[in-house]
Amino acid sequence: MQRIIIVSNRLPVTIKENKEEYTIQASAGGLATGLKSFHKNGNSTWIGWSGIISNDKKEQNKISNLLEKENCSPIFLDKNLIKKYYDGYSNGTLWPLFHYFTEFTEFKNSYWESYYEVNKIFTETIISQAQKNDTVWIHDYQLMLVPNMLREKRPDLKIGFFLHIPFPSYEVFRILPKRNDIIKGLLGCDLIGFHTYDYARHFISSVKRLLGYDVEFNTISTESRKVYVDVFPMGIDYKKFNDTSLKVSHKSVRERSEIQQQIDKFFMQDPERKLMLSIDRLDYTKGIPQRLKAFRFFIKNHPEYKEKVSLIMLTVPSRVDVEQYQNLKKEVDELVGQINGEFGTISWNPIIYFYRSLPFDNLIELYSSSDIALLTPLRDGMNLVAKEFIASKINKKGVLILSEMAGASKELGQATTVNPYSLRSVSNAIVKALNMDEQKQEEDIITMQDRISRYDVFRWANDFVSALNIIAKKQEEHLAGKINDVTKQELIANYKKSSKSILFLDYDGTLQRFFKVPQNAKPDEELLDLLKKLNEPENTEIVIISGRDKQTLGDWLGNQGYTLIAEHGAWIKPRNENWIEKAHSNTDWKKNIKPILESYVDRTPGSLIEDKTHSLTWHYRKADIELGNLRARELRTDVANLIANQKLEILEGSKVIEIKVSGINKGYAALEYLKNNSYDFILAIGDDWTDEYTFKELPNDSITIKVGTDKSHAKYYINDYIQVRELLKNLTL
Repeated sequence: MQRIIIVSNRLPVTIKENKEEYTIQASAGGLATGLKSFHKNGNSTWIGWSGIISNDKKEQNKISNLLEKENCSPIFLDKNLIKKYYDGYSNGTLWPLFHYFTEFTEFKNSYWESYYEVNKIFTETIISQAQKNDTVWIHDYQLMLVPNMLREKRPDLKIGFFLHIPFPSYEVFRILPKRNDIIKGLLGCDLIGFHTYDYARHFISSVKRLLGYDVEFNTISTESRKVYVDVFPMGIDYKKFNDTSLKVSHKSVRERSEIQQQIDKFFMQDPERKLMLSIDRLDYTKGIPQRLKAFRFFIKNHPEYKEKVSLIMLTVPSRVDVEQYQNLKKEVDELVGQINGEFGTISWNPIIYFYRSLPFDNLIELYSSSDIALLTPLRDGMNLVAKEFIASKINKKGVLILSEMAGASKELGQATTVNPYSLRSVSNAIVKALNMDEQKQEEDIITMQDRISRYDVFRWANDFVSALNIIAKKQEEHLAGKINDVTKQELIANYKKSSKSILFLDYDGTLQRFFKVPQNAKPDEELLDLLKKLNEPENTEIVIISGRDKQTLGDWLGNQGYTLIAEHGAWIKPRNENWIEKAHSNTDWKKNIKPILESYVDRTPGSLIEDKTHSLTWHYRKADIELGNLRARELRTDVANLIANQKLEILEGSKVIEIKVSGINKGYAALEYLKNNSYDFILAIGDDWTDEYTFKELPNDSITIKVGTDKSHAKYYINDYIQVRELLKNLTL
């Protein structure tokens, strides 16, 4: 079995301290359950914070030795780091922002610095544990910088990441000052997983808008590699909940817990009574005050249900030392008191309130006995309680009322979904649930149970790891064509021993990075110096072959002793000579095409037109990326219809669409240039679709290199213009 390193903020075990002695207790969390088959295979480890704050090395060693038996490697953090990294950036910045509570979001540089430092500590610990080609699966928002930190130091590792909370829309995410750092951190992965398609879509939108990377379906093309994004809705241990519910139902009256006996007493007072259940951690994202107000609205507007319905509200304490949460508890306590005081009677409380956690069997008793689950978070990554409630319904009776803002609502289509902000919507859903006939309840429960029993937490974990393995193979296939140290040395050696060499070099994206304003891509001093050195040997010829117009290319690189080929081959300027027009054609077609391009410029802020001798080019790199892509698709259709049966063609490059005279391309230009000359070393480097003509037309023994990750006819790949410059610099040494 493959070796997997699981990484999360906390370990899957809890360490108990008693008189300087430590014991370990297994966690009952969904993540620990789902990953136990990978974790317990004897060849893997789980890295996370121990939960113990200690600077004593002897004590740390004691804890580490104890955890080693559990295949766990602890991280030790001091009190200050925990406060700023966990309470600060993780839960004071990322948590509220990702759940759309921008009013609670704190932006403090000290929080960010601690978050960065802890992510670095995690990365170093992973590196110390990781063997060659291990799989590393990182979890959740506390560790979003780790993937890229790890990728930079250990590119051999397979890296996956799963986000267990929502990923917000771009308009919310863009508020984050360190937004680019977070995105770049995640893009160190091979695979990024989300609970729902919405979260994945929001992430992809942020990647496109902030970093400008091309995305095709679920694949992000960065400068150096491809990153895959997919949806894996997390499940529960269905069998555990279902089996325990069955066991609880068979207990005799004497064996039943105190809570179950109280529930039995509740129904004995009136068999027609209904019990609703609400279970949440105390957090502002759960919408507990709004739920209580909706329940009060229901009782007030439907007095016929007084003494007929009670709401059991189990609220698990959370972050009790944070003022925000203290205020929330106070508000919840007051609302419960007000509702019970306003509507309660001597024999009936509308709300039965628990402020504590309960043992697992007691939870199952609540799930099994409740007629309705009222789960209305204002925003929730998944909400596994909804699935636990359904799994526990062995009698197939019950109704799930679920917030449409919870990830689980995308899976549990038979649930009654509500807008948690609408009191009337929740109230109407309660009435509907109370009046739903048993046959309908049974049909809905069976359908939902079928779904969550098939796609349980084990299937979730297996699917993610399987997908990561498939993607890793794709990455290996791509890497096989990458310029590595061996191929680089061979290339340099062949160049050094050649008697006559020629280098065909594209400009934008190959020798120079892309700029939002094309005219800003003027060659810098480093590039000018590099080209000068490359051109010094008498047996080497440099050909800059570009889609740029001849005027710009000539101004930037003319009279330097290079051959320039402009506008994809329409013009050629042999070294130290004047421009020669290689394509003679009528340009009357421009007067029909240009007004169309102008209309797209008017409707697409940030776009512009470049008028070349034999072509018209529409650039949209500076435009909003979503709008630019939409307009580009529209433009291709409009122009394609207009140029039918004309000797024109459409070329699509990186954030550019060019309408040009057909029969002119870089490949023909390069081939014609070689026609009357003989070279024993031919090198061509380019980055976009137009350079594919060059790669295809050059002789088979040529060395062709594609910049980037897109599929290509080139023999080799290289990451970016920086690595291109490094490679060319090596030729001059």
